[in-house]
Amino acid sequence: MAESGTRSAFGKALGTAAFVGAGLVLATAALGAVVTTRVARTVITPVRRRPQNQTIRSFDEDAGTVTLRATPDASMPGRFGLWWGGDTAFAKVGGLIERGDGSVTRELEGVEFGELRAGRARISGYYYLQPEALGLPVMSAEIPTDLGQAPAWIFPAPDDADPGRWVIQVHGWGASRQEGLRAVRVFHESGFTCLLASYRNDGDAPESEDRRYGLGGTEWRDIEAAIGYAVEHGARSIVLMGWSMGGAVVLQTITRGKGLEHVTGIVLESPVIDWIDTLEYQGNMLRIPDVMTRAALRLIEAEWSGPITGQGAPIDLRSMDFVARASELSLPMLILHSDDDGFVPSTGSRALAEARSDIVTLVPFDTALHTKLWNYDEAKWTSAIAGWLAEHVPAATAPAAAAPAATRE
Repeated sequence: MAESGTRSAFGKALGTAAFVGAGLVLATAALGAVVTTRVARTVITPVRRRPQNQTIRSFDEDAGTVTLRATPDASMPGRFGLWWGGDTAFAKVGGLIERGDGSVTRELEGVEFGELRAGRARISGYYYLQPEALGLPVMSAEIPTDLGQAPAWIFPAPDDADPGRWVIQVHGWGASRQEGLRAVRVFHESGFTCLLASYRNDGDAPESEDRRYGLGGTEWRDIEAAIGYAVEHGARSIVLMGWSMGGAVVLQTITRGKGLEHVTGIVLESPVIDWIDTLEYQGNMLRIPDVMTRAALRLIEAEWSGPITGQGAPIDLRSMDFVARASELSLPMLILHSDDDGFVPSTGSRALAEARSDIVTLVPFDTALHTKLWNYDEAKWTSAIAGWLAEHVPAATAPAAAAPAATRE
């Protein structure tokens, strides 16, 4: 009887344990599904509000300084944009003046708008917010795409330059045309007309029906349209420059687009060369279990996942591995990438440069983080681009067509 009672109690304990265990398994599975879905949706959903991951400790308006909590971004040499107050205020900040007590003090070059106050902030590679800030002639244009008119800025080449040489800049994930304003001067001084394009779902161009990024797999159509516009307005030698995800857009454009005979070179800054490598890297940085990261990638690629992710069509991430597709590339290419990028690993850039050393020139940086290479070392960044352009993109010889029909700012 006692033995029977023990067995009965033991059986009840096993039953209870099994029930609790099953509950834990289900709870874990549910949590995994939530994390997986959130990761997948985050990757393809355009950003409208940037994280305020820095802290302003104080301003000294008389001394012209700002003190921030010491972080890798806040402590980096160079000049940057500083946003605070939920992006209601913006200032340009310059070199480091002092470090200590977990803080860094930097030069406050000028407040563009907003009130000085301590609190949450973010540091940006954007240094210029408006095209007029460059002091160069600039025009607005509308690029006809299959979704409607996509706005662009056009900086004409100098009067004494070959009007047939153009560069089309393609911004990155969560960014806008403002990202490329830093690069305009080096192209202008090298004799290029510079077109800063917008593309679907970036907040400037028309939205797609699903309002989701295609990670290059849909945006390339808008850059193909920008190429057509440039050719119609005199371009005979076109360089495509892609920043971050814009690099993936450019690579999709040159392998999927039509009418590309006038594209003569590519410049990539902190580019996504391989989306799977990039997303796995980001998952590790965020300490997301590998199994959940892989599940999120499968979700992005799945035919059936639209109701979950909101995307209108699956994304073929494997077709976006341009190390594997290196043999398909033929245009001269300049890649600038920092080995401490922290968002897009430089491994893809290095692997592509090794696989195609015949056409790829890699200029590595360190300390510069993601898309802040110009901000960190403008002289090195500018000389690398100017030198590469002079060597690989000679002046066009064919006669140019009419100037762009655009509205001067």
